[in-house]
Amino acid sequence: MGALDRFNYTDSMNIMLRKLWLGFKWTGLIFFVTSISWVIILKWINPPMTYLMWKRTVQQVVNGKPIRFQHDWVSFEHISPNLTRAVIASEDNRFVEHFGIDFESIQKAMRFNQRSKRTKGGSTISQQTAKNIFLWPNRTYVRKGLELYFTVLIEAFWSKERIMEVYLNMIEMGDGVYGAEKAARIHFNKPASQLTRAESALIASSLPSPRKRNPSKPSGYMLRRQAQILNVMNKLGPIEF
Repeated sequence: MGALDRFNYTDSMNIMLRKLWLGFKWTGLIFFVTSISWVIILKWINPPMTYLMWKRTVQQVVNGKPIRFQHDWVSFEHISPNLTRAVIASEDNRFVEHFGIDFESIQKAMRFNQRSKRTKGGSTISQQTAKNIFLWPNRTYVRKGLELYFTVLIEAFWSKERIMEVYLNMIEMGDGVYGAEKAARIHFNKPASQLTRAESALIASSLPSPRKRNPSKPSGYMLRRQAQILNVMNKLGPIEF
């Protein structure tokens, strides 16, 4: 290869690398602007559907089953404080204290998993909300990284009350049942605003397997879990957002 050929080859490589760098830079910029804008918009606009809702509906169609999709959005003021307290007691004791990621709970979950056949997650309510609203449920490193990214965003741009409102309205609470309002009406024939402590603890005991556990027909495990949740609810201090 002559000197001129080597010069042309090097020049071509430099041009290609510059184009790749510009492509990555613009892709990253567009992603950051789009994701941040998306989070800010959902601070005021209620999300209509999640990936999980869509996936469950498609599975019903593919399997030839009747479409079961029950979901009613209600404002945070129309959800019983008992349910808020119950899910915090069950899922994320330090919800009002952390900034989306609870490293103390992660360490406890890791120690539990080392000595138990059952696996326990350390995801906070904020992480679950970020995954449910913005991402897909599969467990991959890419999705987990994006989950942490969106968790930081919603903690930065939303209030704790908004995070809890979205969580309680969009979470899966049964087979084709989503959100606190429908769960309360289906399982206890009342609006979410009227849920008692015991009823709220039973709903919380169905998580994270709401399609296998029925709060209106609780199993022995659910009743034991309900008692544990009620005990933690009593120990929690005032919950103020």
